[in-house]
Amino acid sequence: VSGGEDEIQQLQKALLDYLDENTETDASLVFSRKFYIAQWFRDTTMETEKAIKSQKDEDSSEGTHHAKDVETTGQIMHRAESRKMFLRSIIKTAPSQFSTLKLNSDTVDYEDACLIVRYLASMRPFAQSFDIYLTQ
Repeated sequence: VSGGEDEIQQLQKALLDYLDENTETDASLVFSRKFYIAQWFRDTTMETEKAIKSQKDEDSSEGTHHAKDVETTGQIMHRAESRKMFLRSIIKTAPSQFSTLKLNSDTVDYEDACLIVRYLASMRPFAQSFDIYLTQ
C-alpha cells in the first residue's frame, strides 16, 4: 500500500467488511464497526481544521501567496468532503447490505484484519509522533 487516499479507503472498507462478516459470531464487532466509522469521521474533521488553520497562519505571516493558499484550502476541503461522503455512504448502508458492496472479491481473514488495523493505527497522529514523545 502506497498510503494514498484510495488505498486507505479500500483498507477501511475491507476492515469494516471483515467486522460485518463476523458480527454473527461476536456481537461486540457491531460496536467496533461503529466506533471505527465515527473515529475516522472525527479524524477527517480534525485534520481539515488543522490544515485550514495552518493555511491561515501561513497566509497571515506571508500575505503574498493568498491565491495559492485559497486553492490549497479548496483542495483540502474537497478531499475532506470526499472522505466524509465515503463514510456517510457506509453509515447509510445496512450491515446486511454492506457485504454486497465489497471492493474486492477476496475475503479478509483475522490476520489480514489485524494487519490492516495496525497500518491504519500507524497513520494516526499519536503513532506518527510517538518517537518524539520517547526522545523527550
